Amino acid sequence: MSGQTPTAPGLLSWWRDRDPDLAATRRAGRTAIVMPALFALCSQVLHSPATASFAAFGSFSMLLLVDFSGPMVERLRAQTGLGVAWAVLICVGTLVARVTWLAVVTTLLVGFVVLFSGVVSSLLAGSTTALLMAFVLPVTSQVPLSQLPDRLAGAGLAAAAALPAVRLLWPRPVADPLCAPAAQVCRAAAAHLRTDASGLGGLGPVADVAQRRAAADRTADAGAELRSAFDTTPYRPTGLSTTSRAVVRLVDELTWLSSILADRPVYTDGPPACDPDARTVRLVAADVLDHAAGLLTEMGGDAGPLRTSMEVLRRTMKGMEKTSTVRLPADHPVGDSPAEVYAFIATLDLSFRAQELGYAVLQIAGNVELAATAWQRPWHERLLGREPGALTAPLALARERATAHLGLRSVWLHNSLRGAVGLAIAVLLAELTGIQHSFWVLFGTLSVLRSNALNTGQNALRAVLGTVVGSFIGAGLLQLIGQHGTALWFLLPPAVLVAGIAPAAISFTAGQAAFTVTLAVLFNIGQNPDWHIVLLRVQDIALGCAVSIAVALFFWPRGAAAAVHKALAEAYTDSAHYLVDAVRYTLGASGPAEPAAPVGEPVRQNLQAAASARRLDDAFRTYLAERGAKPVPLADMTALVTGVAALRLAADAVLSLWRDTGPTHGHAGQTDAHRAVVGAACAVMDWYCGFAASLGHKAPIPDPVPLRPKSASQLVEAVRTDLVDGRGRATATAVRVIWTRDHVDAARRLQPSLAAAARGNVVR
Repeated sequence: MSGQTPTAPGLLSWWRDRDPDLAATRRAGRTAIVMPALFALCSQVLHSPATASFAAFGSFSMLLLVDFSGPMVERLRAQTGLGVAWAVLICVGTLVARVTWLAVVTTLLVGFVVLFSGVVSSLLAGSTTALLMAFVLPVTSQVPLSQLPDRLAGAGLAAAAALPAVRLLWPRPVADPLCAPAAQVCRAAAAHLRTDASGLGGLGPVADVAQRRAAADRTADAGAELRSAFDTTPYRPTGLSTTSRAVVRLVDELTWLSSILADRPVYTDGPPACDPDARTVRLVAADVLDHAAGLLTEMGGDAGPLRTSMEVLRRTMKGMEKTSTVRLPADHPVGDSPAEVYAFIATLDLSFRAQELGYAVLQIAGNVELAATAWQRPWHERLLGREPGALTAPLALARERATAHLGLRSVWLHNSLRGAVGLAIAVLLAELTGIQHSFWVLFGTLSVLRSNALNTGQNALRAVLGTVVGSFIGAGLLQLIGQHGTALWFLLPPAVLVAGIAPAAISFTAGQAAFTVTLAVLFNIGQNPDWHIVLLRVQDIALGCAVSIAVALFFWPRGAAAAVHKALAEAYTDSAHYLVDAVRYTLGASGPAEPAAPVGEPVRQNLQAAASARRLDDAFRTYLAERGAKPVPLADMTALVTGVAALRLAADAVLSLWRDTGPTHGHAGQTDAHRAVVGAACAVMDWYCGFAASLGHKAPIPDPVPLRPKSASQLVEAVRTDLVDGRGRATATAVRVIWTRDHVDAARRLQPSLAAAARGNVVR
């Protein structure tokens, strides 16, 4: 017995590794109870085969194929919406099924709308298979319209049973998958900031090198865990609710904060003098992050301490800006040597780092506060979907997200078109061949129509193999049972349970086999078991798989690796243009050859950069989901993806720096200092555009833009001559100009690591 002791814990550990949080087990157990019970009620008590079929498949879809997250009231609202959508799709499918051409055209339209709607939120993206099944079932079986009420009754029973099942049968814990890792990043960054502030300005104990390195490593590790939790979800884990949208925004912001903390530019041999307020900003920002971590851990907590600490941070940053103006030695002579030039600029370096960190922390804290406020809404406001007004309204946001993908460069659009065409062709073939239970053909199409053509072929082989194995197992069971059909009732619950667990815990092939067995049992209950019919389903699945491969080859022959490189190129181009337009808007054009500065804030450029970033996110997730070896190391690809967010957030920071005063070119005239910074921004943008071209396979990777002493010298001279008051002292505008230049330089310092990640790894 002692030798068997480790078996159970080892099995449980293996199970949890394959099924984190037992999510698939929870769904499968719930479905194994509800689905057989509804099927028995409808077939044995109500004696309605149509109602029984739709109740069984409805409960299978609404309980096993979806797993809504968030507060319970939001899950119940989503389940109710899914039930209503099922009713609508059943009506449409039943009405068009009798006319072949109408069924094909409608399948094309419905398939595209359902698949493409996933760009709006992860809730819709995770429901696409369940929604398509609601349409596939009626459109592949022609019946008189008199049977429509029976079908709707079955779906209605399934929807009604799903609500108490989700609420009472092993409910999913109310937790956001990103909150815990985001809180960990906040705590690690807070500790890092305190370590960073130790000894600055001669105040407090000085942390040694080992302590600083350990703090940096903890922040980097926590950031990597958060990014991994975000990237490995099948869909971008955000809905239209304020809480989910705010939490997802934290990922880019916390990644940016981690990169700021890791960035240590050195201009001189010795550290520059430190403004005491720069140290205070770091310490106050650490307090803000600790309060934010507390709210992320407990969304129902008091947001008052976070708001108070945010206000303290804002006041401290304002004070630092004033003291930095005094500290800038504009009235002192500066030599021509690079050391003297950069020593002048470095006077504000630690203050700039504090300003950059403070801005990032305020953005993070604002999103945490918004998420907590939305989470703490009364239940009736959640049920009605009333959102706090700090973010874009849900309908406007939905239009914005959908519009971002209405272009041939969108991976999501490719997948939606491919899926819709594949399902339409499958319906046409099913109608022309007259296959009994022709929804099997569409199920085969739907099961494997994923990723690129190569992986679609791999999935097709797995689907056929799983169907063959499942058919033989099902046929064997029916042969053993013989005329004792009652035994099938006892086999149905465990068959459903295995069908729900197998895809997650074992493999796609095992899941296909288990689902085939479940259907074999379901179709033979109440009839004389016939194993011949089970084996015929193999040809139906094979036909659907063939459709998937053909459509995949037509719509996406090169795969996700090529798509993600194109999306990267587009995202870097748009983000670089957004950065330079932000600088031009605040400081003016750099010369006669440059375009005029934008009249208003570059809102369009911001939206364009955000849209291309979302398309990149979708392409990257598809790339991660592909099976097989990756042509580009994952660490390098992740670095390339996160670099886009850093570039875009740098542009946001530039606009925020000048927001209280407005653009300088509008009222103070353009100075040589302005032109120097805009010129540097244009050089940085040109590099990123060239880098984007290299990612798009049109040019070699350019060398990073070097630190240019001449440009820095021109900036220093311009500050000393143009941006001073009547007594020769620097103005607040001078400080902002230098800090704007530092934001541009931060974008420049990203270039070597991005070039290293891309060089030698670009897929040709």
